[in-house]
Amino acid sequence: MANMQAKSCPGKVALVTGGSRGIGSGIVRRLVAEGASVAFTYSSSEEKAFKLVREIESAGGTVSAFKADSASAEELCAAVTKTTEALGLLDIFVSNAGILTMGTIDAYSLQDFDRMVAVNVRAAFVGVQAAARSMKDGGRIVLIGSNTAIRTAFPGASVYSMTKAALTGLVRGVAIDLAPRAITVNNVQPGPTATDMTSAYADMVKPLIPLKRMGDVSEIASLVSYLASEDAGFITGASLTIDGGYVA
Repeated sequence: MANMQAKSCPGKVALVTGGSRGIGSGIVRRLVAEGASVAFTYSSSEEKAFKLVREIESAGGTVSAFKADSASAEELCAAVTKTTEALGLLDIFVSNAGILTMGTIDAYSLQDFDRMVAVNVRAAFVGVQAAARSMKDGGRIVLIGSNTAIRTAFPGASVYSMTKAALTGLVRGVAIDLAPRAITVNNVQPGPTATDMTSAYADMVKPLIPLKRMGDVSEIASLVSYLASEDAGFITGASLTIDGGYVA
């Protein structure tokens, strides 16, 4: 009989923000496949959220979906509370929710700036803080940043790059803060990845990637799954780029 590969997160409780589509849904699927009970938040994609729940439950997985706008600290904290009430204390928290509003600096509105900072930076802080307070010692926190923290490359992405660069500093400090509890804190920085959001500019960026292709959602989820596992216990405070060599 062939050896079955052991699951990396058996019996763990995980919460993923922005888990209804794109990279988030890939992370949800992977953590469930690795044996975790997973809750995820969604903001506007209710139909996709409940389609994902039905898909996972029909395959025997444990999953819950909670509506929460990551720009609202109250809704984000409530999602953490609902998760722990439904599934127990957290072992894994993935701060994935993010938005992208393009615009050059001379035309960028303060309203768009504030919304980007609220969802991409403030929500990461709020989510990590709330999750850490409801997390078992030895837990795992993973933020989803972007390789634009290292290379912006195109006009109109300055504010997005700034928000993702902020996460690199946050994980370093939080990793030190939570080290006494053996909670690791890391940042995954995907490059161009094939999702609905990126389909419009795929042909433009592929020539800039040494591997000449977009990343697959499952590849990003695989790195997150590793960082959430027991095997990654000595990795903390790191920002890990997964982008086919785009920033090489």
